[in-house]
Amino acid sequence: MSPWLFDVFMDKCMRDACKDAVDVLLGNVNMRVLLCTDDAVLMAENQSDLQNALNRLIVVTEEMDLPINVSKTRVIVFDKDGSGHDCQLAINGKLLEQNYRNVQVMADSVFHTRSLGTPAEGLRDQYADGKAARVWEVFIGDKNSRTQHYKDFLVGLLRRKGCRTVLDVACGTGIDSIMLLEEGFKVTSLDASDKMLKYALKSRWERRREKAFDEWVIEEANWLTLTEDLGTNMLNGGFDAVLCLGNSFAHLTDSTGDQQDIRLALNNFKKCVKPGGLLLIDHRNYDYILDLGYTPSKCIYYNSEHTTEIVTSVLYVNGRPNLVTLDYLLDISDEWNKSDGNNSVNEDFRSQFRLSYYPHRLEVFKDMLRDTFGPRSTHTIYGDFKPLEEIEDPAFYIHVMEKYQS
Repeated sequence: MSPWLFDVFMDKCMRDACKDAVDVLLGNVNMRVLLCTDDAVLMAENQSDLQNALNRLIVVTEEMDLPINVSKTRVIVFDKDGSGHDCQLAINGKLLEQNYRNVQVMADSVFHTRSLGTPAEGLRDQYADGKAARVWEVFIGDKNSRTQHYKDFLVGLLRRKGCRTVLDVACGTGIDSIMLLEEGFKVTSLDASDKMLKYALKSRWERRREKAFDEWVIEEANWLTLTEDLGTNMLNGGFDAVLCLGNSFAHLTDSTGDQQDIRLALNNFKKCVKPGGLLLIDHRNYDYILDLGYTPSKCIYYNSEHTTEIVTSVLYVNGRPNLVTLDYLLDISDEWNKSDGNNSVNEDFRSQFRLSYYPHRLEVFKDMLRDTFGPRSTHTIYGDFKPLEEIEDPAFYIHVMEKYQS
């Protein structure tokens, strides 16, 4: 068999020497999982089988979580041993021998979510070491100036609508939540990744003497069980505004083919919005990407001046676009060399990372929002923070849903 490889940890040049392999039965698909020092590779005979397997797998390392699938019953775990050289396979925390065969893995739901710039599920955590974290800082740009156009739009809209309490359901490392806290909003921040949330928690701790940060609520939560995760006390009648921005929502894929999970997440967002409150949710212009086959490097949220190229790949399932994968290639050598005060780093440094998304067509997404909120709610769409009539082919669509108040 000439296998089609999927690199779970993102390295484009995968190491050839794998320590061992495990045959895994994922649903009706026989997969072979290769275990090696730094990489794990899924192998399948074709892309369709691979995608089917990805919809049924969760991989966790000791350094980060890579949630490709969240199962209520069974979990696969790759865990480095104490020496850091060998991998072991476990299910439900029970260690198995590496030559174990025909492991049955069941899963009944798929959940993907990360904030923009976060390595997508199945890829290396670029926060795992200091160097990668600095790459991320360069990519998003200065925490203040990078968001000025975004800040003016968001803060202005929230204030015009009289919003005070804000739920950020895809906060990532907390950068935008911090911006809102500094502007006087009361913020609750959620993300599915505890590895991302630790950066938000670190910022909260460092600024704990400030009242707004001392009262800042940060929790891990799943969009598919959002109201249960929040609980009655935290939900407390809903929020003035719920935010899901930075193309975060597109990380939730359509595993069932009928957008069941996507609609469930939107309905959970609606439940968190007070009557008369707002949902702000966005996505890239996937119509442009699918129709033309490439992705503009322009980004309205982050400083993309170091992006040299975005390589676009589209996975089709039964003739329909099912997943868009963007490989960001960054040249940050200038920033890298000047950023180290003790001159311990002096090198030409390039970085790359991959993000995977479900490609939302604008008209389809509009229909889903209308179905979720009902025809009496107000729906306004912006392109790159401008009215649609003022811009042609925007990079992002921002939807503002105002929940009907009887």
